[in-house]
Amino acid sequence: MELLWWHWVSFGLILIGAELFIPSFTIIWFGIGGCGTGLYVYVFPDASFSAQLLVWSVLSVLMTILWFAILRPKMVDKSKAGMSREAIVGETGMVIRGNPSVMERGRIRFAVPLLGAEEWDFICETPCSPGDRARVLGIEGHVLQVERIGQTEKGRMG
Repeated sequence: MELLWWHWVSFGLILIGAELFIPSFTIIWFGIGGCGTGLYVYVFPDASFSAQLLVWSVLSVLMTILWFAILRPKMVDKSKAGMSREAIVGETGMVIRGNPSVMERGRIRFAVPLLGAEEWDFICETPCSPGDRARVLGIEGHVLQVERIGQTEKGRMG
């Protein structure tokens, strides 16, 4: 039996579809290799079966290496999600909802998400107003402990 180009494309699409049911994120690269081999056989219809297998193997391995060695490391999560407490201590953000008294919570926003969120509730030993800058001292549950490091002059009584 001779393998035609559409056999390889079908095989590749089946492997790509199998990735939906077996989420290992490796089968997809063999599927893309199969589709590439289908294109190769379409361009070179007289290619031997061993040449087709070689093309499929090389394309599959190259796609896998391309993903795991080059593309995946560039997609590093910059949100620090899942990082330890020490990863967020010292980060600074801007107060977007102040805490008029020490007993009330405020809200702070960070330019880069901390532990997966841009905004956090906070407590601070000194009252903060919107626009103030604050530095993270620690975290308790889902509330940050911060210290005010700057204040806006607008609306302040001296």
